[in-house]
Amino acid sequence: MKKTLIYFLLAQTIILSGCSSSGPQSSKATPPSVAVSIVNPSDEILYTEYPAKIEGQTDVEIRTQVAGILEKILVNEGDYVEKGTALFQVDPSQYREVYNEALGDVLATKASVTSAKLEVDKLKPLVENKVVSDYQIKAAQAAYEAALAKETQARAKAGNARITLGFTTIKAPESGFIGRLSKKTGSLLAPSDTQPLTYLSDNRDVHAYFSIGEADFVSFKEGLRGLSIGEKLKNAPGVTMILAGGKPYRQTGALDMVDAAFDKNTGAITLRATFHNQQGLLRSGNSGRIRLGLKHSGVIGIPQSATFEMQDKIFAFIVDENSKARQVALTISGASGNTYYLSGGLKSGDRLVLKGFESIKDGMEVKAEKSQEKLASN
Repeated sequence: MKKTLIYFLLAQTIILSGCSSSGPQSSKATPPSVAVSIVNPSDEILYTEYPAKIEGQTDVEIRTQVAGILEKILVNEGDYVEKGTALFQVDPSQYREVYNEALGDVLATKASVTSAKLEVDKLKPLVENKVVSDYQIKAAQAAYEAALAKETQARAKAGNARITLGFTTIKAPESGFIGRLSKKTGSLLAPSDTQPLTYLSDNRDVHAYFSIGEADFVSFKEGLRGLSIGEKLKNAPGVTMILAGGKPYRQTGALDMVDAAFDKNTGAITLRATFHNQQGLLRSGNSGRIRLGLKHSGVIGIPQSATFEMQDKIFAFIVDENSKARQVALTISGASGNTYYLSGGLKSGDRLVLKGFESIKDGMEVKAEKSQEKLASN
C-alpha cells in the first residue's frame, strides 16, 4: 500500500512538471529595427547615355574617274596627305593620245578659220567695186563663221580631253588620313567599280551623331537658355563621350547641330557633338555613347544600396502606416553615380528602408528609425 502511494505521488509530480513546461510563452518577439528616410521628389539633372556613331570631319571615298591599268600607288595606308596630293596614277597613254589628237583638231580648225577669213577679206573690195555679187561675200562670211564654230568645238573637245587626261592622276580632294588600299599595282580600274580605291578621312575633329526621343528633346531644350535652337546650343554645356572600353574621352565635346526633322519611323531626332581629336585617337567608324544631362522636374532619387535585384527587376522596401514592411517594384528612369532616379514605384512621403532590409520580409512588422542619410547624391 505504501509503495502504491509512492508510485502515485511520483506520477502526479511528473504530470504536473510536464504541464508546466509545455505551457504557452507569454513574452512577445521584438520587431527588427530598420533605418528609413522620407522620400521627396526634387528637380534633378539626369544623365543618360545615347549610342553614337563617330565620323570624321571629312569622310570621302577615293575612286577613279577613268578606266585603265593602275600604274602607280603613291601613298601608304595610314599616311596623312594634304589636299591636292597625288595618290594614284592610272596609265595615261591612251588619254594622252586622245588629247594630242584633239590638239591637232584645234590646229586644223584654226587653219580653216584663217583660210575662211582670207577669203572674206579678198571678196570685200571686189563686192565694193561690184566685180562680184553680194551672194559670194555672204557665202564666204558664212563659211568663216562655220569655221569659227568648228574651232570652238575642237577647243572644247581638247579641253575635255585634257581634263580626262588629268583624271589619270588621282589626287586627294581634301586633307586627311589614307585608309586601307583595296587595289594593287596592275589592277584594272573602272568608274563602275563597287569598291573604292581607298578612303580619306580628316579626323582632326570628329562628329558624334546620336538620336534622342521627343520627350528627352523637350527636356533638353527647356534646360538651356536662349530663344532659338542656335542660341540654346551655344549655351549648352560640354558633353562627355564614353568610348567602347567604358572610359570617357579626355576632351569634352560641343553640341553644334540639331537635325531639321524627327525621324518618322523612330520618333527620334539626331543631334551632333564635335570633339577635337588632334592626337588622332578617334577614327571614323568608332562607336561610343554620348552622356547628356537633361533637366527633370519632380523626380525621386534613392541610393542604389537601398535596392535589390530579383528576376531582372529592381525592388526596395518601404514601411507603411501600420509599421509593416512592404516590398515594391521600382521603375528606373536614369542613374548617376550611386543614385537611381525613379519614374515609378515610390511616391512622395513614402518611408524607404535604407538599411536592415536583408533580414526582413514582405508584411513583417518592423520598427522604423529615421536616418539622416541624404537620399540622392550626384
